[in-house]
Parts: sequence; structure tokens; C-alpha cells
Amino acid sequence: MTPPRRRPPGIADERTQLLGWLDLQRALVPYKCAGLSEPDARRALLPGSPAMTVAGLVSHLRWVEHCWFEVLFLDRPAGANPQFGPVEAADFEVGDTPLAQLLDEYARQCAVSDEIVAAAGLDDLGRNAEYGATGLTLRWILLHVLEEVARHVGHLDLLREQLDGATGYW
Repeated sequence: MTPPRRRPPGIADERTQLLGWLDLQRALVPYKCAGLSEPDARRALLPGSPAMTVAGLVSHLRWVEHCWFEVLFLDRPAGANPQFGPVEAADFEVGDTPLAQLLDEYARQCAVSDEIVAAAGLDDLGRNAEYGATGLTLRWILLHVLEEVARHVGHLDLLREQLDGATGYW
């Protein structure tokens, strides 16, 4: 079952609207993956971007959440995040990991991000100096992650339509 897909209220405080739009974009990720076969989830359709698969995008989005909220905002160790390793686009590589597992990992990472955001103010600054996050507010980070997720949901739209013709926002 996919999370509910709803817009935030038109009249609300800034935090409610920011998080509401982010939650909507996040909810569109499993919606775009629903019913997709494992082979299709790994099928590369763009000759110039072989890592751009549905499964690869879900993996990438999981690591984006980890990068921005845990590593850059809180200055926690990068750990296993492949974005901080030497191989470009390693966060898109999924091996044989089932799409359902990738979606579960993404949902769990989003829940961690939500806990971090709930405990901080929008004007709080990132703590990671190594990657320049000390000059970024949580508000900026939220807007950037919203932009990143929305952009990749657009990629998921295109990939899904090419794979099996499925379209739709809701």
C-alpha cells in the first residue's frame, strides 16, 4: 500500500506547507513503482544514463535523505552512504536488492529524516563543515530535498510510461 497522496492545506504555516509538499512528493515514489516487475524496475531505458532505472532512483533518493539530514545537517558519519565514496553514481547501483526492499529502506530513511526535522527549527544551521553545510538552514535543506525528490518523481513518471504505459499523478 502506498502512502496517502495529498496536497498540504492552502492556508497553513511555513513548516506545515514545506513538509506537506515534501510528503506528497515522497508518497509519489512508491505510487510510481506499484505493480512494476523486478526486471522492469532494473531496465535502463536511457542509453546515456545506464544507472537511471526505477530501482536506481529509489536507492538514490534513500541516500539523498541520509546525506542531507543525517550527514550534512546533523554531521553524523557518512557511514555506508555511497554518495561519499569514490564511485560516481554508486548510490544508483542496487544489485539484486528487490524493489520492495528498496522502497522499505526509503520509507525508513524518510522517517529518520522526519524525526530530525521535527526536532529542529527551520533557521537551524547544518553542522557539517567539511561539505559546507554550516551555511545552510534547515529550511534551505528542506527546499533542496523537495526539489530533488520532485525532479526524480518526474524521471519516474517518464520511465514508468516507457516501461508499461502507466501514467497518472493520483
